[in-house]
Amino acid sequence: MLVCSVLWYLIKLRNNPILLQAPPVMQIKRLLLIFFILQLPVAGAAAEEGLYSGEVVVPGQGAEDRIQALPDALIQVLQKLSGQRDVPFSPQLDEALGNAENLLLSFRYRNVERNGPDGAVTRELRLVAQFMPAAVDRIVQQTGLPRWRQERPAVQIWVVIDDGSKRELKPLEYTYAWESIEDVAGLRGLPVTWPELDEEEAQLIDMRLVWGGFTDYLVERGAPSDGVAIIAARREGPLWNLRWNVANGEQNWTWRNSDQELMFALAQGVHQMTDQIAAANTIAASDLGLYSIDLTIGGLNSAVAYANCLAYLQELSLVSAVEILGANPGRVHFRLQLNASSEYLAEAFNRGTVLSPSKAGSDNDYEFLRQ
Repeated sequence: MLVCSVLWYLIKLRNNPILLQAPPVMQIKRLLLIFFILQLPVAGAAAEEGLYSGEVVVPGQGAEDRIQALPDALIQVLQKLSGQRDVPFSPQLDEALGNAENLLLSFRYRNVERNGPDGAVTRELRLVAQFMPAAVDRIVQQTGLPRWRQERPAVQIWVVIDDGSKRELKPLEYTYAWESIEDVAGLRGLPVTWPELDEEEAQLIDMRLVWGGFTDYLVERGAPSDGVAIIAARREGPLWNLRWNVANGEQNWTWRNSDQELMFALAQGVHQMTDQIAAANTIAASDLGLYSIDLTIGGLNSAVAYANCLAYLQELSLVSAVEILGANPGRVHFRLQLNASSEYLAEAFNRGTVLSPSKAGSDNDYEFLRQ
């Protein structure tokens, strides 16, 4: 669709003498405007779908059951957006929870099969409630909650079980426990993945280093540098003792926890992992608001580069709107409307691999690295 529209514009430009007489900068600006309009409707849609929905177990699909479950679903959304495990009570929050039905955008139900420690399978009916993003954002602002940035790299989970005779990665007999990891992470808005290893790849893994919590060893072997966790678990008497090593970019955390049930110990640890990662990537409530910044981005030497750059800027959760101020060959001048202080935008650029500060120019000059 995007390519066809650009080709249409170029043909139109070629066949229209009035458009052709326009200065080159105006021609480029019109072309960029097409890219901007075409990309805008889908910006951030995927992130909003997950972060603004809550999933709650319900006894049935009746209206009364749904209405009673909606406040819990809304609390879950606020937990995801703020990164806070416990959302502090306030009159504004109480009012929002009482009005949860009017904030509902859509809902559906899904059946989930849960495996128990004894091998029994139970079935749950869950309500998936999608709330209106703009209305929820106002609640976050009114209640003074911080904002956990929507750019959340998935954490790759490596679990090693030591049964006294051997150490094994993610044994199948503990499927119920791995489900608890996914459930708690989903509840908190933390994306997680599992390593996908064939038999040969698994044999090449040095289990001593994995058990030792060396996340850098896994990164060297292809694990994501912006999110990897090693959970070393051993049953000692009545307790499961767990050691956690988590790496998230330049941040590293280590802690231990225990419980009589493995799934409960894992749930506690996932909560703590989410607390740590969210705190390191949260925008304080005092830094939220309306801001704008002008940028100049070079390296935009093709139509594909223009489109990719615009898509990248629009997908940043900090960016509310993008305006094109002007263009020169290979360079475009943007004005970005932000929902938080511009210092967080610089952090987002530095963490990514899309824009690099220009070696010559002001602090707001960047070079586009992808084509």
